[in-house]
Amino acid sequence: MNRRKRNRRRVLFFVIFLIPLIAILFLRYSVSPLVQELARARVDNRASYIINEAVEAVLREEAVDYENIILFEKDINGSITALRTNMNEINHLKTRILSVIDTMLLDLDVNEIGIPLGSVILPELFSGTGPRLPVRVMSISRSDAEFRNEFIEAGINQSLQQIMMDVIVTMTILTPVGTETVTTISQVVVAETVIVGDIPDSYVNVDQGKP
Repeated sequence: MNRRKRNRRRVLFFVIFLIPLIAILFLRYSVSPLVQELARARVDNRASYIINEAVEAVLREEAVDYENIILFEKDINGSITALRTNMNEINHLKTRILSVIDTMLLDLDVNEIGIPLGSVILPELFSGTGPRLPVRVMSISRSDAEFRNEFIEAGINQSLQQIMMDVIVTMTILTPVGTETVTTISQVVVAETVIVGDIPDSYVNVDQGKP
């Protein structure tokens, strides 16, 4: 009798231990892809917002405008013959902006990028609700930016010239089901002006620092 009781207890203990384990493994392998997808999307969206916010903040603090970045060369008639880029200002802006972006991304907390539990369990009914599963930016493996010129027709004998900044940030994030790599690419207008007359035949490409 005692042996039977011991056997029953062993079976009961085994079942009690096994069922939760099976449930955990099932949830992990069935829900993991969704958690990973949601985590990547949330971090990417937030990173894009932060990039724009950081650029605006730095430009405002540094009081940067078009004249700080682009210098005009004119002929005796006042017509623009060439555009020259202030590379010192470009490099300063790049360093400053990337530093702000990196700091803001590493300071993100669960309230900003955590995944609502309802979005994982029953997204059709409870999307965006419930406690948040933790997601955290662990490190930034790449943070870089490139500047480029864009000319857009803005009317009769007028062109809109924009200085564009292409920002690329690659992050390692920690989710409840493991680590993920997220790369965010964002384009931001740094400065712009309207040029009256023909587009100059010569201008310095802000990426390469040469005509």
